[in-house]
Amino acid sequence: MDPAGLPLRDIHQPSAPPLWPPAPGWWLLALGVLALVAGLWWWRRRRARRRAAIAAVFDKALAAAATPAEELAVMSGLLRRAARRIDPQADRFQHADWLEFLDRHDPAAGRHATGTAFTEGPGRLLLTGPWQKQADAGEVARLRPLARARFQAWMEA
Repeated sequence: MDPAGLPLRDIHQPSAPPLWPPAPGWWLLALGVLALVAGLWWWRRRRARRRAAIAAVFDKALAAAATPAEELAVMSGLLRRAARRIDPQADRFQHADWLEFLDRHDPAAGRHATGTAFTEGPGRLLLTGPWQKQADAGEVARLRPLARARFQAWMEA
């Protein structure tokens, strides 16, 4: 047979591979993404539980106090214990040094903040309030969220 007389056809491209099932690499990638999402979910849930437990410690201790003066004493003690996580000598600070330490180590405002919530704000009540027989319930109520936020931030650190 003469090669010039053969009927030749054009080259045919093979059909595209099917989209399903995906190649093994895509399965591995999906598994990795799923593991990453599950890990992030677990970490955030653990952190939220820890925050709730720390807040419960603070709230439970304050609930046990019968008077506003006792609440101040409890807040002062909790803050001093939590401050030891920042500086082991922090529970020994006295008077204005203690209030300045509370303002200076505000985790929400950065490593060394310059806020005045304790030295000039409702936190001044921590100087004399815990040792008084009576304290103003309104002032204690203004101090409570500030002390709770500082306690929680230090305990999470």
